[in-house]
Amino acid sequence: MRLYINVDHVATIREARQTNEPDPVEAAAACLRGGADGITVHLREDRRHIQDDDVLRLAAEVTKPINLELAAAEDIVDFAVKLAPHQATLVPERRQEVTTEGGLKLGTAGSTVDDRLREVIQRLAAAHVRVSLFIDPDPETIDRAVQLGVPAIEFHTGDYANTYRQSHEALERLQSAVVRAKSAGLAVHAGHGLTPRNVTPVAAIPDIEELNIGHSIVSRSVIVGIEQAVREMRHLVDDAR
Repeated sequence: MRLYINVDHVATIREARQTNEPDPVEAAAACLRGGADGITVHLREDRRHIQDDDVLRLAAEVTKPINLELAAAEDIVDFAVKLAPHQATLVPERRQEVTTEGGLKLGTAGSTVDDRLREVIQRLAAAHVRVSLFIDPDPETIDRAVQLGVPAIEFHTGDYANTYRQSHEALERLQSAVVRAKSAGLAVHAGHGLTPRNVTPVAAIPDIEELNIGHSIVSRSVIVGIEQAVREMRHLVDDAR
């Protein structure tokens, strides 16, 4: 299983002081030393944490794949097409949200949402970027992703992360969604709200091939250092298999 580390919140700490540290590119290098297989960053429209220059420096300096999360905003899509990272994950985005609150709401065939997403997917694919859609583990949404022709999806694991102590329902829903997506030919990724306390059951799902984890790593690194935080997560993910 691939483990991608999201370094957005290293930049959040930096932007709180409007200074040049901590540097998310330096943090990314430490993540790779700790066992990460790639780096994820979300270039938001409001540039609340990761900045354009961060992504450019990551592309120049990081030796492993970059997964660029982005909304279907014209300027950021243009940026992604020019940069041509290994992977682009299309995500929903609202200015008022603290973090991504759920998956993309995919439209029906011929809808405005569908037309815009299809255009963005085609532009990224033409630039040889692997495209993934960040979606909820919902059967209809999975089927729509298949119709849009993407090679991969990432399941939003927020419901599981919020309820795993009280119920197995969200995990079972995720497991069923993984089977459905895999059988439809999609590569399956997962992420959001995963921590050392809840990652093992998700990492144990055989057909999930990639996890994206960020806030928990940055939070843990405050205590033990980011390299050690990644090593701990690496062991948990590997031991689940």
